[in-house]
Amino acid sequence: MTMTYLQAVSQISLQEPLCEKWFETPVVPAAAYNESQDPDYKGFFAPMVARRMGKLLKRAVATALDLQKRTDLENLDGIIIGTGLGCISNTEKFMNDMLDNGEENMSPTYFMQSTHNTIASQIALFLKCHGYNSTYSQRGISFESALFDAFLQMKLGELHKVIVGGHDEMTPAYFEMLGKVGWWKTGDISENVLRQANSEGSLSGSCSINMLLSDSRDDQSLCEIKEVRLFTQRTTAELKDELSILLKQNNLTLNDLDVIVCGFSGSRDNDAVYHHFLEEIEFKKAVAWYKHLFGEGFCSAAFGLYAAANILKKNMLPPHLLYQNPSAQDIRHILVYNHFKNKEHSFILLSKC
Repeated sequence: MTMTYLQAVSQISLQEPLCEKWFETPVVPAAAYNESQDPDYKGFFAPMVARRMGKLLKRAVATALDLQKRTDLENLDGIIIGTGLGCISNTEKFMNDMLDNGEENMSPTYFMQSTHNTIASQIALFLKCHGYNSTYSQRGISFESALFDAFLQMKLGELHKVIVGGHDEMTPAYFEMLGKVGWWKTGDISENVLRQANSEGSLSGSCSINMLLSDSRDDQSLCEIKEVRLFTQRTTAELKDELSILLKQNNLTLNDLDVIVCGFSGSRDNDAVYHHFLEEIEFKKAVAWYKHLFGEGFCSAAFGLYAAANILKKNMLPPHLLYQNPSAQDIRHILVYNHFKNKEHSFILLSKC
């Protein structure tokens, strides 16, 4: 059967961009509103090209080009992207332009860059990849939907090497709008407060992350992706049953899981779902988290996979990623579990190469 390996990851986020320094010395967000740390784009784009690109497009293409520098992207079969709202800053500019100019003499650039699938198409143009190209916009499971597509296509032998990405951005106007419905924390946002999750709201985050998946492993491979499962409208008991089925089909038991990575964000209702699940399956081993470092967003689950892959590759669970229970030793299998509004759920099972 065809295997799926995670070969490399490149990210631009709240953490130092295009590197893994966050794994040992993370940047701790100081406020609920956060934007990404942008790298110097001079090494990726000519000035004239950069001026015509919005922030998220530059980030998405730069992470893809960074993958190209660090890995073998020859014979790339496809590009599959997940995004909740696409290039929202360009959408805002287009809408403001429309209001200011009475719906006349509109700039086509803002319109073209406001469409969700422009991210995947721009990456394809820069990488000269003429293969499979798709974009998923499925709210909080946008990234997992893209990953699920890639995983299935690789299992069927349709794709052998593919880039999977998650891309969303944060703007002041978007932050203010979602703040009105309680998405963000107010006041103290220290790690202690997030762990207690006594109130609604979390930290905002921008997400631009690209991953290279391949059906061939080498010394650089981070981990094997064993399974990707998506569920809708499941109770905690039903999720326990789904996990049992997933593990059994991969000749594993719950005891074989060394770490479960969950999307704890400090928001009371969000975190309660994870606590109920962990209690239901009676999991006593290490539980990890990541949104306190990368923030919350429609594609933030990509950073859960990213964190888990680094834990497996380095065989180490650093203290700032440990949420509860004793830290793990000799890490071989990790489950990444995320949910969105307790309606859509995802399991990603990873194993050491």
